[in-house]
Amino acid sequence: MEKVIEVKNLSAGYKNKVVLRDVTFSVKAGELIGIIGPNGAGKSTLLKTMRNLLPRQGGTVMLFSEDTQTLSEKEFASTVAYLQQNVEVSFGYTGKDLVMAGRYPYLKWWEGEGIDDETIVRQCMEYTGVWDLADTPVDQVSGGQKQRILLAKVLAQKTPILFLDEPTTGLDIVYQEEIFRFCQALGDAGKTVIMVAHELNLAAKFCNRLLLVAGGGILADGSPEEVLEAGHLSRAYNVGIEVFRNPHSGGIEVTTIPRPEDEERKEALVKAICAV
Repeated sequence: MEKVIEVKNLSAGYKNKVVLRDVTFSVKAGELIGIIGPNGAGKSTLLKTMRNLLPRQGGTVMLFSEDTQTLSEKEFASTVAYLQQNVEVSFGYTGKDLVMAGRYPYLKWWEGEGIDDETIVRQCMEYTGVWDLADTPVDQVSGGQKQRILLAKVLAQKTPILFLDEPTTGLDIVYQEEIFRFCQALGDAGKTVIMVAHELNLAAKFCNRLLLVAGGGILADGSPEEVLEAGHLSRAYNVGIEVFRNPHSGGIEVTTIPRPEDEERKEALVKAICAV
């Protein structure tokens, strides 16, 4: 498969703070990649820098063999759709309005939406199960419904690559698994999906590749079986980790091993707050 993204010696961060150094990896068409790691490790920073939302502090990001810094915003948006965390939606925007915004890379400044745009928007909303919310203000829908509307917007851009920054944050297990399954289907259809994920067990189940970000770089890169290894995870999360196969599903499952000092603190706290 062709390489669609090449990241070489990338350093990323905020102003004078470097979060990641010398990050190098490539991405092939059709991959579903989960970026995992502890809070503050730089998962979202990596994705934002790849999308040019944060300035690079070194290195290169190539998109279809072109340096992303040479691309206009419309050129980038017609190739990569980006779903950011905690999207704030202006008051009064309906579900359809929000999804229609995904068509902007294809419209000239003097053009309004056409029949083709209307058709694409409806198809995307039907696919994510939110067409019934087309005329509903987005500030009146549930968190799960909002995420599916935002996914429809990402799809409406009709890009070969999708960057999803924690798309399941705040969702219950039903919606979390639904979104992972949905992303897997996109990969099977030829889309390339890179998503920041906290749900290790779901990432193991649905992603075909994981990048473990920790300690200022990529600690491990490979299949879920290769990356979700107790030693890698224990170093990344600084806690004991146990990895095993679920005897019923056959899938990988990850759980932490409580440290003695954590148990002691817990017992002391319980005694303190439960004392009569």
